[in-house]
Amino acid sequence: IVIVRHPVSVCVPVNHTVTLSVRAEGTGQLQHQWFTDDENVVLQSGRTTMLVFGARGPDLTVKAKKTRLYVCRVHDHFDNVVFSDWVKLKVLDIDKTGRQVCQRTGRGEPHIAVNPEPQTVQPGANFTLRCAAFGIPTPHYQWYRNGQELADGTGDTLQIDGATEEHAGSYLCSISNVLEERWTEAVETPNAAWPESLTQQENDVYLFSYTQSEFSVLIFVLATDKVALLIGNLNYSNHPKLMAPIMDVHELSNHLQHLGFRVVSLLDLTRDEMLASIMHFINLLDKGVYGLFYYAGHGYEHAGRNYLVAVDAPQPYRPENCVCVQRVMLSMQKKHTALSVILLDTCRKWYNQDCVPSCITALGPSGNTVYGYATCEDAEAFEVQDGRKSTGIFTKYLNMHILESEKVTHVLEKVSEDLGRDTLVTGKQVVEIKHTLKEPRSLADPVRTAGHTMELHLRDICWSQANVLPRKKQMLFLCGVEVEISFSALYTNVLVVFATLKSTGDKTQDCTVTLASIPPMEDVFSGPSRSGEMDTLILKSSDNPDCTLRICSLQKLKESLVIKVNLHYTHVTSHRRQTETQQVDIGKPLAASCKLYK
Repeated sequence: IVIVRHPVSVCVPVNHTVTLSVRAEGTGQLQHQWFTDDENVVLQSGRTTMLVFGARGPDLTVKAKKTRLYVCRVHDHFDNVVFSDWVKLKVLDIDKTGRQVCQRTGRGEPHIAVNPEPQTVQPGANFTLRCAAFGIPTPHYQWYRNGQELADGTGDTLQIDGATEEHAGSYLCSISNVLEERWTEAVETPNAAWPESLTQQENDVYLFSYTQSEFSVLIFVLATDKVALLIGNLNYSNHPKLMAPIMDVHELSNHLQHLGFRVVSLLDLTRDEMLASIMHFINLLDKGVYGLFYYAGHGYEHAGRNYLVAVDAPQPYRPENCVCVQRVMLSMQKKHTALSVILLDTCRKWYNQDCVPSCITALGPSGNTVYGYATCEDAEAFEVQDGRKSTGIFTKYLNMHILESEKVTHVLEKVSEDLGRDTLVTGKQVVEIKHTLKEPRSLADPVRTAGHTMELHLRDICWSQANVLPRKKQMLFLCGVEVEISFSALYTNVLVVFATLKSTGDKTQDCTVTLASIPPMEDVFSGPSRSGEMDTLILKSSDNPDCTLRICSLQKLKESLVIKVNLHYTHVTSHRRQTETQQVDIGKPLAASCKLYK
């Protein structure tokens, strides 16, 4: 008899139903009998075992009550007998630790149930870090300190005896099985009494500085990913139009991308489109992820809640025509993000106090949430025009400081101080900051690239779906003229198409090219009432094209987008003005692929 597949050890929650399996080959019909290690009934390999009654098949299905060992005996009619490997059914009763565990079905990939806790350790003291995870098969554990693998850290518990300065740093654990690898949250073990000789840990995870009698620690926590959604509303149907979101969203988007954020930036959304984009954003969040939501546009406050006004909101508007900020933050908290930041460059005037505020439960005490308000309660937020550039005053100073590697609340405090010195808004606008940070989180914290999980892969797919541009197109016309069509994304729902004459041939002269889209997409940022700021952004993103076409509101596109290229030229021989036309189908680019209209 040959066992071709042994059972595998598993780790599951209490009362979880699990199946252990063995597969064997031999002559004739094989018989199976499972045993467990509970009582002294049968001796096998020096281990005390007890027969599991009724368990006479190759698969054993049990409801996990407590941790036990199992083995299967396989025999045939010729009295040949073999035993499978011993396997452990490990049961975690997480309820006893007071932790809420997400019970979700899966293929058996590791699910972290207990993360290690940060500790402050005295020199010479002992300390213990513990984590736990479900998985089928049972996950393997590997601990790291400051990115370096610990040779003796291969269990769910890491014991350090006699802590010294070399034990300070960031600890995390890789938890993996054959299906997937996942990582715990990073925890810090600073010590307030270690000497100034400790200056910098490896991989720039820590930067320590010693001043006088104080030991200050600036911690660069590792995020598993960073995701941002930026919305700017300016072209309102029933309310005064704004100017600032054009530049504010664009510049902030560039800064956040520099900080390693996956950014989706959208202009001029209806309420349904706002809710749909927020839903996509929330779905990208997960444990360990930094999430940032920014809004610039009209807004108001009512009964302690902030509302964002959609471009299609009627006059007067009510909560049901707007988006509740606190509901967005609650959704972010439910994803157990490592950091949730909401930045609002909007007014907070009390509005329509007779209407009923939207119903929302209180925020949970999960911590690591930050609100940055452009202005205080019952006050307005202002935008100014500096030359040809319009900007919200709050975002103007936010963009000055956001790249700094400081605690996010410290960055906002600098914004508040700068705005407070601006004579244009003295006595009119004051930044307000609310937060529940329990760790020194910074927007510049590095992203942990090791341990790419399924969630990270899905974020890659969803983010790319909304941001990948169509490829360049080379178009050769019958007259011999070659035109290159290229693309640029100023925002996730604003596409710019460039046409450049690459060669004119021998039969043509005075060549010009024009572009159009099918279906026609209105350019809401053109016209005499606009400041030309969008045109300035276009010029920065292209090398002197012969023609440009700006396509806005891609989130409304329900069918493939076709670019129509019209080539106008004078024929050298006949001297007649002629036109040739070609079309290129570019599918559903950028935000169009997200189908926010649904």
